[in-house]
Amino acid sequence: MSDHTSRPPTGDPPAARIAEFWDAARPSAGRAGPAGASGERSADAVPPPAWSFGDSPGLADELLALVLQGRKTAAASLVVEFEDVGDPVPAPGDLSIVLDGRGEPRALIRTVRVEIVPFAEVTAEHAHLEGEGDRTLESWRTEHERAWRDALASLGRELDPSMLVVCERFTVLFPA
Repeated sequence: MSDHTSRPPTGDPPAARIAEFWDAARPSAGRAGPAGASGERSADAVPPPAWSFGDSPGLADELLALVLQGRKTAAASLVVEFEDVGDPVPAPGDLSIVLDGRGEPRALIRTVRVEIVPFAEVTAEHAHLEGEGDRTLESWRTEHERAWRDALASLGRELDPSMLVVCERFTVLFPA
């Protein structure tokens, strides 16, 4: 089990459902109230990026369940995954809408910490916070290495221990 492709989104969620979810969730993020509220800034009305964990609908649901249970409070992605699609690396304060395996919005999260380290230097603490499997570093490395090797092979690349990993911690602000 791995959340090796936590970004970009899997599929295109219906914009209306994303907007409806954002209208309900944004007060939890300290943003303006319902759309059209007095003093609302345009940035408050635009939903944050929406994406799902994992590389399949089943894995997206499995990892989302761990998030909603409070067991999963961290994620890991390769820096090259962001570079390949031209997305910025997450930063503290970033908001995201997490989708389930059907592309439905299920949670609003805020990134609270980001560290970029070589694969070989991901810590046991981070592995534990990802909440997957038996939560050990050994299990984390085995699963992420397998998943990333497969993903990188399709791009003609190979995983090596010096490859940079984005270790992201987040908090759930609004569960659907």
